[in-house]
Amino acid sequence: MNTITAKELEEKLMNKEVLNIIDVREDVEVAMGIIPGAKHIPLGDLPYSLEELDKDKHYYMVCQSGGRSSSACEFLLEEGFDVTNMNGGMMAWQGEIE
Repeated sequence: MNTITAKELEEKLMNKEVLNIIDVREDVEVAMGIIPGAKHIPLGDLPYSLEELDKDKHYYMVCQSGGRSSSACEFLLEEGFDVTNMNGGMMAWQGEIE
């Protein structure tokens, strides 16, 4: 599974790269802040949200600490998606949040 650090992902955002970030945390967690531009799909809803994703795009998966996003990556890889897990999750994120 591909991984990226929070700092590396932040640098991509700062360089104005077009990124597809999926935050798989629960609603109450996302209410405390989300990476700007990230799409919120709770992990439990992911199997029912595949039509919202495009297999031709690359997705960066984010959760609170990296565990749930790792599970999301495994699931999406099995479904044929191109994904990268952000190590450390939002606990490692130092960048802006909205």
